[in-house]
Amino acid sequence: MKNRNYIIIGSSGGIGSQLCTDLTNCKSNLLLGYHENMPSEEFSDLKSMHVDATSFDSVMKLIQYGIEIFGNIDGVVSLPGSIILKPPHFIKESDFDEAININLKTAFGVLRAAGKALSNSSIVMMSTAVTQIGLSNHEMIVATKAGIESMVKSASVTYARKELRFNAIAPGLVDTPLSTRIVSNPAALEMSKKMHIRDRIGSANDISNMIQFLLNPENDWITGQTFRVDGGLSSTKV
Repeated sequence: MKNRNYIIIGSSGGIGSQLCTDLTNCKSNLLLGYHENMPSEEFSDLKSMHVDATSFDSVMKLIQYGIEIFGNIDGVVSLPGSIILKPPHFIKESDFDEAININLKTAFGVLRAAGKALSNSSIVMMSTAVTQIGLSNHEMIVATKAGIESMVKSASVTYARKELRFNAIAPGLVDTPLSTRIVSNPAALEMSKKMHIRDRIGSANDISNMIQFLLNPENDWITGQTFRVDGGLSSTKV
């Protein structure tokens, strides 16, 4: 991974921060795309650029900037996401539109920009383990994330001639700022732990490890896949 060039979109979140630390320790070159929160002081010496990941033009400008400063891009990681868990009859149309934009449109924008501007690169996107099982109040989130799993299959074929690899990671519940409302509730946290056979929820490091595996050019025979890093949530029953 040394001297490889990567673009991280959503670098200020829990998984993004861990991934930036891990890739920096591997001596990778990073361009960090951020929306509201600028990269922390820990990453102040890294290249960064404001990006509205829900805008096709903004994502394309980020990719083009990466090409300008690095010459080539070895991988792009798309991390934006939201967690809104409500019964469908309580969801407003504006809630649904926002979830589609944050979870699905951002991923499609990265796919579109990569297909147009990149070659010989690994594109990693985020789904959720819950697309494989039925959990109450998850209808909206699985509707937005299941599309990503289908997109990486089609894109891996469409852009195979450009040696672009598309894969997704589908985590279980991970302890990040995004999941604070669940993790900070002792009863909800304990219930979540019991749903995973390892009797714990995930960490940002668990997901970063898989992202790095998929970015590694030594694993370039892997494409069109969704990897469920979920402590057994989607495949086992306690």
